[in-house]
Amino acid sequence: MAFIAGLSGFGLIPQAVLQIPGSQRRLDRLIPLLGQCQYSFHDLSRVEMDTNRPKTPRFNMAFELGLAVAHATHVNREHRWYVFEAKQFRVLKSLSDINGTEPYIHDGRPTGILRELTNALARNEHKPTVAELKAIYRDVKRTAATLKRELATQTLFDARPFLDLVLAANVSARRHIASLR
Repeated sequence: MAFIAGLSGFGLIPQAVLQIPGSQRRLDRLIPLLGQCQYSFHDLSRVEMDTNRPKTPRFNMAFELGLAVAHATHVNREHRWYVFEAKQFRVLKSLSDINGTEPYIHDGRPTGILRELTNALARNEHKPTVAELKAIYRDVKRTAATLKRELATQTLFDARPFLDLVLAANVSARRHIASLR
């Protein structure tokens, strides 16, 4: 939720492959979506072991980062990709091929994510403060609880709740960030 709130505060519209319903393979939806986006944000702190047997690490985020790097290198040199991580030095150990890339370390906290977005997007025309982004985050958090109840879902990471949450975040951003009005 912090990424949705924070990106909205910069006037961006968060996108995710899960927002595209249909029977098409996830990868076949992901690649065109990546091509439509100026930026991609990859939180590698979510590379974790699932709890079901056999215990297996989830590599989707690292794989998507690889696709973004390839896209920026071979297809669209204007595409900007950013690596986020909760713990200092962990990504340099787990994914040493990106040594030389500065990951944005957020300490696993929403305020850290918002802070690091202000660093990653320092050149953006909109320059919200962390306090302004936190106000959007609070609104998004309230909306998330309402959406879960109204849509009878446990997750916000299905097409409808995700799209509704992004809309709510963008409405909140326009209310809290003067340059977005």
